[in-house]
Amino acid sequence: MAKLTYPKYSNSCGWNAMLPPRTPRKALGEDISVDHAIIGAGYTGLAIARRLQELNPDARIAVVEATTVGEGSSARNSGFTGAHVLPRGASIEMAEKARLQSGFFAEAFDWLTNIIRDNNIDCEMTKAGAIRGAATERGEASLRSVEEVARVNKLPHEILSREDIRRRIGSDYYRFGIYLPDTWLLQPAALIRGLADALPVSVELYENTPVTGLRKENGWILETAGGRIKCKSLALANNGFIPKFGYLKSRMATIYTYAAVTEEISEHRLSSIGESPDWGLLPSHRLGTTLRRIGHNRVMVRSLYAYETEIGQKEATRELRQRFERRWPDLKDVQFEYVWGGTTAFTMNGSPWWGKLDNSLYASGGCNGSGIAKGTMLGRHLAEFMLGHGDHQAMAASMGTASWIAPEPFRTVGFQVISNMESRKAGLEI
Repeated sequence: MAKLTYPKYSNSCGWNAMLPPRTPRKALGEDISVDHAIIGAGYTGLAIARRLQELNPDARIAVVEATTVGEGSSARNSGFTGAHVLPRGASIEMAEKARLQSGFFAEAFDWLTNIIRDNNIDCEMTKAGAIRGAATERGEASLRSVEEVARVNKLPHEILSREDIRRRIGSDYYRFGIYLPDTWLLQPAALIRGLADALPVSVELYENTPVTGLRKENGWILETAGGRIKCKSLALANNGFIPKFGYLKSRMATIYTYAAVTEEISEHRLSSIGESPDWGLLPSHRLGTTLRRIGHNRVMVRSLYAYETEIGQKEATRELRQRFERRWPDLKDVQFEYVWGGTTAFTMNGSPWWGKLDNSLYASGGCNGSGIAKGTMLGRHLAEFMLGHGDHQAMAASMGTASWIAPEPFRTVGFQVISNMESRKAGLEI
C-alpha cells in the first residue's frame, strides 16, 4: 500500500486568518463502515456529500479532509463566482458551448445560494460584478472577442475605458475593460467553513485525517492514521491531488498559485484604490494578475504560477509586490499583511475529468482555477450519477473531458516551455 501525499502548505491561508478561530471536527479515531465516502472537503466534496444525503437521507456518509476546513485549497481562491460562463479568450464559436454550460452553472449556483441563505452562512457575498481588464493591445483584442460572446449570449455587460477603470479601482494601468454585473464576490474561507459546519447531521466530517492508503475490497477501504473507513462507494474530490492515488496521472497536474493582501490602507489614501467600495478585476490572459478590493481598505493581488511544488516565500512576496506596485506606484510603502499559496488542478485543454474510474469509484477534478460554482455543479451531478439519478450526458458533453498530458520528464519541460511562451505573450497583463 503506497503512501499518499496531500498539500502541506508552508503558509496559513490569509482568508482564514482574517476570520475568528474555528474548532475543527475531530479526526477519525476508529474503524467505521459507511455507504459513501468522499475524499476532500472542498466545494466539490461537500456538494457530493450534501446531494447524496438529499437523495438518500438514510445513507451513512463520511467526508475525510487531510487538513482543516478553511486551510485547504478551496479557501485559497480569489472568491469570484456566478452563474454565467464567459471563458477568457472566448471566440464566437464558443458562445453556444458557454450558453449550455451557463445553464448547468445557474442550477448549481441557485442551489448553493439557497444553502447559504437557509443556513445563515456569513461569507460577505455581494453582487459587486467583475471587470475583465486588459493592459495591452493584445489583451484588448482578446476582450473584444469576449464581449462579442457576451453580446450574442445576451449577458449584461458594459465596456469600460481606461478612465472608467481608473475611477473604479484607482489605477490607470488598464486600457480597456468589460464590466460584468452578474458576478458575486465573497470570502472563500468563510464560505467553505460555513458549508462544512452546515452539513446534515447524517454526514460525518473528519478533519486532519489524511488518507494514507486506498484499496478495493468489497467496495473500498481507506487507510488513515486513526482508523479505516470501509465504504460501498467512494468519490475522489481532492482535485489536483487525485493523481497521488494513482488515478488520472495522464490527465491533470497540480499548479500552485499565490496571493497577497495588503495591510489596512489609511482613510486619507482610500481614493488610491478607487471609488467603488467592492470591486474585482480578472485579467485578459490566463497568466495575468487578479485583483480585488477586500473589505473597506485592503487590496488583494493574485498571480504567479509554479508547477507541482511551492516556490519560496521571499520569491512569491517579491513577485507579487512587483505586480502590486506596477498598478499602484503611489502605494509602494503599503506592506502585505498576508501572503499565501494554493493549488489548482491544471488540465491541458481546460476541461475537467468527471465520472467513473472503477467499480464504485468516482472522481471529479480539474477545475483549472474556477472552483466555486463549477466544483459545486460537478459535485452535485456526480452524487446523482453515483446513485443512478438523472441523465448527465448533456452536462458532461458541454464541459468536455480532460485531454492527455505527456508523462515526466516531458511534462515538466513542456510546462516550463509553455509557461515561458505564455508569459511573453501576456506581457504587462502579468
